[in-house]
Amino acid sequence: MNLFENTYDLVRQIPNGKVSTYGNVAKALGDIHAARAVGRMMNQNPNADDMPCYKIVYSDGRLGGFGLGINDKIRRLNQDNISVENGRIVDFENILFDDFKTDYPLKKLRSEQLELRKNVIIRNSFDEIRTVAGFDIAYPKNDFDECCGACVVMDYKTKEIIEEKTIFASTFFPYIATYLSYREFPFVKKLEKILNTKPSILMLDGNGLLHPFGLGLASHVGVSLDIPCIGVAKSMLCGKLKNNTIQLNNKKIGYVLYSPKRAKKPVYVSPGHKVSFDTSVNIVKHFCTYRLPDPLRHAHNLAKTSLG
Repeated sequence: MNLFENTYDLVRQIPNGKVSTYGNVAKALGDIHAARAVGRMMNQNPNADDMPCYKIVYSDGRLGGFGLGINDKIRRLNQDNISVENGRIVDFENILFDDFKTDYPLKKLRSEQLELRKNVIIRNSFDEIRTVAGFDIAYPKNDFDECCGACVVMDYKTKEIIEEKTIFASTFFPYIATYLSYREFPFVKKLEKILNTKPSILMLDGNGLLHPFGLGLASHVGVSLDIPCIGVAKSMLCGKLKNNTIQLNNKKIGYVLYSPKRAKKPVYVSPGHKVSFDTSVNIVKHFCTYRLPDPLRHAHNLAKTSLG
């Protein structure tokens, strides 16, 4: 899905002499929580003449930002017979547009997540752990530039690197919390396909069950590719801490792990698919020379170095 174009098509619907808000566009996409991502997409708009991002303002009538500068935003608004005083849209309530024609793409993706969640298996469904593959994506400042996806496969017993792969591609989906898999799954799928070694388990820089809807990146990848997966995140997306576990609605969804002991910040571990809670934590601990487990740390460094 190209959410950038979906968003830009919505903005193109705004009539002359009207403005809309980041929140209204997010609602038209299907999730108000995407408002911040709408702002980033407006900022990265490659052609302000073709897609009038200057018509998008804050919900209280304040102008917000503009990639070409605030004075140019005011100039464009004035050319559209929209007045600005003291940094706010004049007569804001009467020229506000929210009557978008939309099929709510984010709602569709949320429904897909809920369906995929039904197929998640949280028990060990493998014979032996021979190799673990870590995946990470490095992003440029502008999403329209090429990103670098990296995979590092390590031997489970010796912890030696046995294979490395990178790919370069642009992403068509901005970062939106709880929708990370739609941004990163295409990279993981392509990388897994070109590996010479079939990993026993995939380790993803993201969540598995530790997700408000039970389907983080590791679960989405695991179910879609039918491969055991573990999620390892650097921040806690949802839930509450209870001892060393993370719970949501009185159900365990992950663990907080300080490993090695000298680590000042934890990682948040959750099973993605076909791996149990205990096994997920034990595998991560096995590779934790530093805060991030080695397959992810090596993948992160490879992606960042390759991107330049």
